[in-house]
Amino acid sequence: MSYEVKGLNEECGIFGIWGHQDAAKVTYFGLHALQHRGQEGAGIVANDQGKLKGYRNLGLLAEVFDSPEHLEDLTGKAAIGHVRYGTSGSGGINNIQPFLFKFYDGDFALAHNGNLVNAKNLRQEVEKTGGIFHSNSDTEILMHLIRKSAALNFKDRLKEALNQIKGGFAYLLLTEDAMYVTLDPNAFRPLAIGQMKSGDYVVASETCALDTVGATFVRDVEPGELITITDFGMELDTYTDETQYSICAMEYIYFARPDSNIKGVNVHSARKNMGKKLAKEYPAEADMVIGVPNSSLSAASGYAEASGIPYEMGLIKNQYVGRTFIQPTQELREEGVRMKLSAVRGVVEGQRIVLVDDSIVRGTTIRRIVKLLKNAGAKEVHVRISAPPLKYPCFYGIDIENKKELIAANLSISEIKDEIGADSLDFLSEEGLVEAIGLNLDAPYTGLCMAYFNGDYPTKLYDYESNLLVEQGV
Repeated sequence: MSYEVKGLNEECGIFGIWGHQDAAKVTYFGLHALQHRGQEGAGIVANDQGKLKGYRNLGLLAEVFDSPEHLEDLTGKAAIGHVRYGTSGSGGINNIQPFLFKFYDGDFALAHNGNLVNAKNLRQEVEKTGGIFHSNSDTEILMHLIRKSAALNFKDRLKEALNQIKGGFAYLLLTEDAMYVTLDPNAFRPLAIGQMKSGDYVVASETCALDTVGATFVRDVEPGELITITDFGMELDTYTDETQYSICAMEYIYFARPDSNIKGVNVHSARKNMGKKLAKEYPAEADMVIGVPNSSLSAASGYAEASGIPYEMGLIKNQYVGRTFIQPTQELREEGVRMKLSAVRGVVEGQRIVLVDDSIVRGTTIRRIVKLLKNAGAKEVHVRISAPPLKYPCFYGIDIENKKELIAANLSISEIKDEIGADSLDFLSEEGLVEAIGLNLDAPYTGLCMAYFNGDYPTKLYDYESNLLVEQGV
């Protein structure tokens, strides 16, 4: 039996800066480096001498801020921004962040990356006491919890609210006199702090955004931390001591840019190691190795290096088409696959190919790519995936909501091979993935969330517990 979870999962990018003369413009460039994390909408809120003003809209960042006045109107020395990817059913400008709230006792803006697993119950509790929501995003819940708190100051109210929400979250909050930075107790989503030459602090979902704006990396935000940035500097604090690193493995496999570092590990290096491990675990007799652009190119180079098989550019990507995995509807995903890739006939014709990709989710993309290569004359296509099979839904902020969407949850590897038209198919082992990433944490656990592969969720699932039981036939 299958059960479709109606969630508001999202994989987004957040950026913030405090103390810079052109804060909104710096935020724009920072968000540009994070565009791969969200293509549905974007927004920026700036703080100009205690007055918060924002602009947001649907579309890519350059489409949202297509007129100079949109940025020029956002004056001030502090700003936060957001690029959003939302799942089907959660579109619309009301869900585009940052959210800007104006109250009698002050304003604040909120940007969020992740997904709360107890959002449904919290929302019901808030609505029962008269709370009104302006969006169907779980992000808005934090604001309601802060306002409900009886604590004496904003920071204590925020701490109380953070201890009520569960799941994966990275938040940036901008108030009249501070920027607050916080991460969930498992650090599912990455969040890094940097510093400009002028001393201004910068916060971003990935370190590649720090590099883009010329900031020097200072530190990662730790799980359970609450950091306050003001004109007086950066103050470190925590809202909980019950923490355990469970960084989303898909950040290393697929989502993050290869030039980013997550908890001291370079993403490109991790992906290249995945390819090397894959070549040792599942060699193939072939004439060339081809990677699926762009996120699989690092793994493909690792496979080629370890196997001794030449690496070739057999697929060309149209760089102006969005990533098919993060399109809101299945129809758009399939259309995107047809538009985004072309096979290089002069390279692949008559050749035995090892095709390296980083994941098979629904099977749409890889099926089309195998067909592209064979139509271009490839003699054999041996598919190698630089991650284990995705068999379980994710509830912490990635668009994998139910087993019905996951081909590996419903078919054997041999059946998937036949379904996608490959001559052979193999996946990297869980052990190989952990070793390839190589997180150096002094703990008896991997530091990674591997729930997508083995169903071992690091937290209680709250709203989703019954749904998962139904999927498992319990």
